[in-house]
Amino acid sequence: MNTATLNTILSNHRNRPGALLPILHEIQDTFGHVPEDAVPLIARELNLSRAEIHGVITYYHHFRQRPAGQHVIRVCRAEACQAVGSEALLEHAQSRLGCGLHETTADGCITLEPVFCLGQCAIGPAVMIDENELRGRVTAANFDTITEALRGKK
Repeated sequence: MNTATLNTILSNHRNRPGALLPILHEIQDTFGHVPEDAVPLIARELNLSRAEIHGVITYYHHFRQRPAGQHVIRVCRAEACQAVGSEALLEHAQSRLGCGLHETTADGCITLEPVFCLGQCAIGPAVMIDENELRGRVTAANFDTITEALRGKK
C-alpha cells in the first residue's frame, strides 16, 4: 500500500460528513481492495475504532480485504434468481473454480463473489462479469464457457 496515496485520499475526504464510505470507495478504486494496514490510519483520521471500520468493510459486499483476481464474477443471490436456480449455479461455480465466495482461484484469474440483485430478475439466474458485463439465464454450461473465455483473456 502506498501511504502517500492513502494520506491524499484521507485528506480529500476527512472533513466531509459521512466521510467513511467515500474514503473506502476511493481506497478500493485506487488499490483494488481495502488493505488491512489502512484500517488503523482511517480510524485515527476519522476518530473511529478499528472495529467500526472493519464492521463497515465486512458489511458491504462491494469492499474487499484482499486483492481480487484478474476477473470478478458475481452471482446473484436475490430471491428471483434463487427461484430459477442461482444457488445450484453458485454451487457449480464454487466446484468448477475450486474456491468459495470472496475467494480467488489458485491461478489468480477469477474471484467469485455474491451479489444481492443485479436487476435482471426476469432473466435469472444472473451474473456480472467484471464491472461491465451482465448475463442472464446462466446455466452451469454457460458458466463454464464464461470462465474458459476469461482464462483465455489473460
